[in-house]
Parts: sequence; structure tokens; C-alpha cells
Amino acid sequence: MPLPVRPVIPGFHPDPSVCRVGDVYYLANSSFEYAPGVPIHRSTDLRTWEHIGHALDRPSQLPLEGVSASGGILAPTLRHHDGRFWMISTVLVGEPRMFLVTAEDAAGPWSDPVWIPDALGIDPDLAWDDDGACLLTWTRFGEGIVQAVLDPRTGALRTERRRLWQGTGGKFPEGPHLYRIGALWYLLIAEGGTERGHAVTIARGSSPSGPFEACPGNPILTARGSDAPVQSIGHADLVQRPDGTWAMVYLGVRPRGSSPEWHVLGRETFACAVRWSEGWPGTAEPIQPDAAPELTEHLTQAETEAGQPLPPSWVAPGAFPADVLKVTDHGRRLTATTGRAFVGRRQEHLYLRARAVVVAGQKTGGPGGPGGSGGLELRIDARHAVRVEVADGRVRAVARIGAAHAVLGEAAVTGAAATGETTLELRVVPHSAATPFGTDMGPDEVVAGTSGPDGFRELGRIDGRYFSTEVAAGMTGRTVGLTCSEGEVLFRSFTYSGADDPEALDGR
Repeated sequence: MPLPVRPVIPGFHPDPSVCRVGDVYYLANSSFEYAPGVPIHRSTDLRTWEHIGHALDRPSQLPLEGVSASGGILAPTLRHHDGRFWMISTVLVGEPRMFLVTAEDAAGPWSDPVWIPDALGIDPDLAWDDDGACLLTWTRFGEGIVQAVLDPRTGALRTERRRLWQGTGGKFPEGPHLYRIGALWYLLIAEGGTERGHAVTIARGSSPSGPFEACPGNPILTARGSDAPVQSIGHADLVQRPDGTWAMVYLGVRPRGSSPEWHVLGRETFACAVRWSEGWPGTAEPIQPDAAPELTEHLTQAETEAGQPLPPSWVAPGAFPADVLKVTDHGRRLTATTGRAFVGRRQEHLYLRARAVVVAGQKTGGPGGPGGSGGLELRIDARHAVRVEVADGRVRAVARIGAAHAVLGEAAVTGAAATGETTLELRVVPHSAATPFGTDMGPDEVVAGTSGPDGFRELGRIDGRYFSTEVAAGMTGRTVGLTCSEGEVLFRSFTYSGADDPEALDGR
């Protein structure tokens, strides 16, 4: 079947899990070290999705102290049962711990967690058998896919765990989802690793505890070994549509550049229709937006002065945005308390322009005073990022690549900026390499500079491959937003403009 080329939820939205209530679909994604956690989207057609909130929107639900890059919240499962939404996941801060939260409305509020201390592993799934017992199915390292009966009120396991299936031989059998479809139970998993060998496989049996018979057509979904523009596809979830047909959501990446190619947006959510043959599901036509949507998002000075909350797309690593970003009469004030502070949004497009009007060197309570350095940053994690910042009367573009730091360019703050305000800009643009077969061609380039009455002034640029998963490793994608490395920085406004066609950003 032809695979989709456009995600239904672009940018770093991995490990999708979907359920339907009436004519409305709801979808949850992993959020890893970022808070709020587990974004929830809603759709009526599986093509266009609205971000309605987060399942984990307060510190009592989401302990992130000491979380590392690509730690935090892994692979949720979202289900609707007995009039309630159920979200089960794992938080990885040190040792992995599973937990369950529930809500009457997917937009929230969601309950505080019920912890499940005796289920060690990741990727938990919930299903209910004919007797109403809650079945917890998960990935246990060294054992494959296992299952036990769960008391969802207390988090206690009512039975010993039992092994269900180890897949078809691919590495890392994980991400199980269990379904009752007709007279049979189906067990859908991912295997092959979440890189280029990723795949979706399925088995079935007459009992939710097995034994399970593997589909003779496995894998039922993969892009491995192909030239498809979307790769690493897997970690899927099935949903029945109101007309009785079926669909599937799954993750994938869009690698670009010269071999071996790099992906920068993280693992995104894609979808396709499902057709059944001889009792087995198979993938059919793609489900995708008719065109890649463009987006311009503004945080204006008027909004900050009016105390408007951040859009739901905004997150922070290891902390909630409100912990470090405060609304004042003069704008939003970002404070570096225990190290570099960052608050931003996912890069959801192949190309972007981000601008911020910054006042560095501020004391709490009003303009003026010593201290403060910060500006705009594009990052895949704290060790792989590029920023343009104001400090000590100068504006500079700086890249961090692991342990290496490089100043790409700098200049004195002059002209109108000398009054305190500087307009900083980051651009993600097509790579300028002349040939796709050279070793110097990454997926894009990141350009840093300032904007003023005379237009854009470039301070430096760098190959985007250094801010890719293939270089940084991990499970997330790029984010772009506001950063403060020392003291406090006041932000008057922020604008994100994104598009998959770079010409669409001309003039913005």
C-alpha cells in the first residue's frame, strides 16, 4: 500500500494511542521529559486533530525531578471504558514506574496517579475481559510481552504475570495493545527497534491470555528496506470507525539529507485505513491531511500584559512552564534558577521562522538593572542546541554539540536595541549543499540573527544534522522557544511561523 507522506499530528508526537467515543476520536502521545505531559488530541475524521490539553497537567501527577533527556513519560495507552477515559503509562526517572489516571472528559481534569508498583517494565496496555476483569499487558525486558489482572482502584496485581508472546523474532518486542474483535483476541505489538527496522506485527487467540497465533502476513506494517519518505514506522494502535471499518495510527519519521539521512522533528503520528482478510488486519489507503498545514503562532505583548496563559502547545523540560516563566506587567519573565531555563513548543514543520523581542538584564518588578542573559533556542536536548542570545551588551549565536560549544557569530547591540529591546530570530531553511551525494548535506540549516528596520541580519548558520536524533540520540524531536542561562530575561513577544514549503515563509 502507499504510505502517507504527511503526518496527522506533526512534530514530536510519538507512540500514539487512540480510542473512539461516539463519532469522536481521542489520541494520546508520549511526552518524555517535557511538562505538561501526555498531550491529548481530538478529531472527528482522523485527518485533522485539535490539541485539547494534557493528561498530566500538574506536578502532583508528574514527578520529573532529576529526569534525564528522553526519560519521563513513555508510551501511554488511552482507552474509554465504563463511561471514563483511562490513560496508563510509565514514568522513567531513575527506575521505570507504571501508573494510571482517569477522567470523565479527555480534556480533563484527570485524576492523580494510581501507582502500580509490582509491574516492572514499560508500555502498559489496558483491556477488559468478558467478566469485567482489567487486564494489564506490558513489556518486560527479557520476557517479551507479559500480562496480569490489575485492580485499577489500588494498583495491585491480582494474578501472577504470564508470558504472552515474544513477536516474530525482531528485537525489542514492545508497545502491546490487546483487543477483543468478534470471537477472537488480537495482540498488536511493535518490534525491530524504533529505528529503520521498526515494524508492526500481530497475533490472535481465543483467550486474552493466549496462546497466540502469529499472522502469516507479518509484519502487517513496515517501511524497512524501502525508499518510502516516511521511515521507522511502528508502535501502532487500532480503532474501529463509526461505519464499522477500521483504521490504524502509528509513529514514523521523515528523514532527509545525504546517506544515512537524519530526522529532526522526532517521531510523528501517521494514520492509515485497515482492511481485513481471512480474519487478519492489513493496511490500506493512507489517511492524511489534504495539504501540509502552515502555522503562525503569536505571543504578543498585549497578551502577556493581560496575563493570557501560554498556548497548550508550550512545554518545558523537567519542569512545568509556570515554574520558570512568570507573567508581569511588562511581558513574560524567564528565570534561570537551577541552571539554564527553557520554555518552548515543538517544531512541527520542516522549515520555520521564530522571533522574540527580548529585554536582557532585568530585575524582577520592572525594567532596568544588571544580570540576565538569554534569548531564542532551537534544541533537541540540552546538549544539542543552537541559540541566539543577548548578554553584556552583545548579541551572539552559539551552538552546543555534545561537549563542544561554538560561537557562530556575534555583534554589539546597537541602534534601537540599545534602548533595551532586541528582536532575535532563528530560521530553519533548506540545506545549501549543491549535491545530495556529498557528505556535507544535512536535512536543513539553522540560521541565527537579529531583525530590525533594515531587515534580517545573519550572525551565523550551522548544519541541522547536529540537532537530529541520529546525532543526539534519544526519543524526542526538536523544540524551539525561550531560554535564559543566567539571571532573568524579559520577553515582550514570540512568533512561530512554520511550513513544509520554505517559500511559504518568505516575507513572514
